[in-house]
Amino acid sequence: MTGRTEGATRAECMTAVVQDRYGAAPEEVLRVGERDLPVPGDGEVLVRVRAASVDMGTWHVMAGLPYPIRAAGFGVRRPKAANPGRTLAGTVVAVGTGVSGFGPGDEVYGVGSACFAEYATAPAAKLVARPSALPPEQAAAAPISGLTALQAVRDHGRVRSGQRVLVIGASGGVGSFAVQIAKAYGAEVTGVCRTSKVEAVRALGADHVVDHTREDPTDGRQRYDVVLDIGGNRRLTHLRRALTPRGRLVIVGGENGGRWLGGTDRQLRAQALSPFLRQHLGTFVARENAADLAALDELIASGAVTPLVDRVFPLAETAAAVRRVLDGQAVGKVVVAVR
Repeated sequence: MTGRTEGATRAECMTAVVQDRYGAAPEEVLRVGERDLPVPGDGEVLVRVRAASVDMGTWHVMAGLPYPIRAAGFGVRRPKAANPGRTLAGTVVAVGTGVSGFGPGDEVYGVGSACFAEYATAPAAKLVARPSALPPEQAAAAPISGLTALQAVRDHGRVRSGQRVLVIGASGGVGSFAVQIAKAYGAEVTGVCRTSKVEAVRALGADHVVDHTREDPTDGRQRYDVVLDIGGNRRLTHLRRALTPRGRLVIVGGENGGRWLGGTDRQLRAQALSPFLRQHLGTFVARENAADLAALDELIASGAVTPLVDRVFPLAETAAAVRRVLDGQAVGKVVVAVR
């Protein structure tokens, strides 16, 4: 073990979710077992995990779909990491060489590797201190979904005070953050969700809520300065008619089950078409970094943003947690507690 450590790191094994092969069904590829404690490398810390969260990215990493994700560093033939968990909140128990910002005993949250476990490693550059007022379950819910929402609203939507913003998929992990962040930036926000989730989206602070099972938010009767398309797979022509003449479309998600593109063909078409339009159509890949995590942390600390936790599962039921997200049942974030 490199770096400074506490006695807790002397244990040789830990309980963890283990995945040996790719597969689309969490019940078939995720199991609870024992594995050796990870060792923090240069610039990394070892964290005693108290909570981790689940999102659609968790499923993509678990399933290895669409296929390009495997070549992006997650393992070509089989998963590179022991499990697909990538967000955490917990206590630092050891630090690797080159780490000066954290030490044993520090409470942190951020992005790590194989986080569905009692211990996980994380780059120090992707962690921030966890305020004592922020419960671990809420902290673990914030990093990837919150960062994605922040960058969608601030950097790509360029939301400003007084603008009208449409958030499609407002009840999900990213959407629940996007509604709150857009409100914090002074926008008039309309959230789109299904009937059972209308009240939850209204409670997030949305000025208006559209039940997509009863009306089409992209029928053109209302126009928006910014459309954040986080859920569904609507046609570009439909999304464009919901925009003002110089509005901005930011495609954050969209699933079609394709094994090679998985829905990203729509994003590619949007980027190809955008230079020929007055409207701006685009997409992006979220950046995982401490600077933006700190900016998100400020919004949370100010009370402008509260991570919405749908349900907390124990570590032994991680497969069920992934299933809940995959089936679209969650309102906000699904969290796995490690006790």
